[in-house]
Amino acid sequence: MALELVGRARIEDAVESPLAIRGLTVSYGEKPAVFSVDVQFQRGQMTAIVGPNGAGKSTLLKAALGIIRPLSGQVTSYGRPLDEMRARIAYVPQRASVDWDFPARVCDVVMMGLYRDLGLLGRVRPTHRARVTACLERVGMAGFAGRQIGQLSGGQQQRVFLARALAQDADLYLLDEPFAGVDAATEKAIIDVLKALKAQGRTVVAVHHDLATVPDYFDRVFLINTTAIAEGPVAEVFTPAHLQAAYGGRLALAQMGGAAAG
Repeated sequence: MALELVGRARIEDAVESPLAIRGLTVSYGEKPAVFSVDVQFQRGQMTAIVGPNGAGKSTLLKAALGIIRPLSGQVTSYGRPLDEMRARIAYVPQRASVDWDFPARVCDVVMMGLYRDLGLLGRVRPTHRARVTACLERVGMAGFAGRQIGQLSGGQQQRVFLARALAQDADLYLLDEPFAGVDAATEKAIIDVLKALKAQGRTVVAVHHDLATVPDYFDRVFLINTTAIAEGPVAEVFTPAHLQAAYGGRLALAQMGGAAAG
């Protein structure tokens, strides 16, 4: 009876979860990059995916989204197959993975976030242009709408890709290293937008590398090093013991400064 109740609770949690991953395994060659990972991200929360280099953080997101093919596993969004829920999911890739030489203006990049509204004919209406402008204003980039995306700084490019995600008006936002290589002003602008999304009841999941800012930026943390280490509220999970389990000897105690004792 107890096992039945536990199983039922897991099913109910998966139905509520914007992104539920079960038994996910991804391999590059013979060595798994992600091995049998189970995790359910909580609705209306900001969660950091944290772990050492090569831990499978970005791979986990890409496999969950179907960008790379896993060996095994199941991914659902709000209890349904992820393919049925893509309209409710926005993804911001790593800036380093984008071809910035592609000849597109800032406004064109953000307009890509409206592809489901535009349809096959791609007929752009004044309401679409207004939405693009509003999203650029939210990230402080309205004055750059006509600029070529490749002419922008790294921080400006990241803001534009966040604006494209905002244009989708999604329920779940997945971001891969959104603060990597950006200046302090851009980092503050991004975190302000993400916290505003959370205040609207949206869910944010971000691969994150700066341990010092986890307690300030996020509600929950998922620690991974190929396999899942721990997931939960920052106050409970972001501890020296869990961090040591994730990072091993690669983590100096000084790097744990933001974590609670225990």
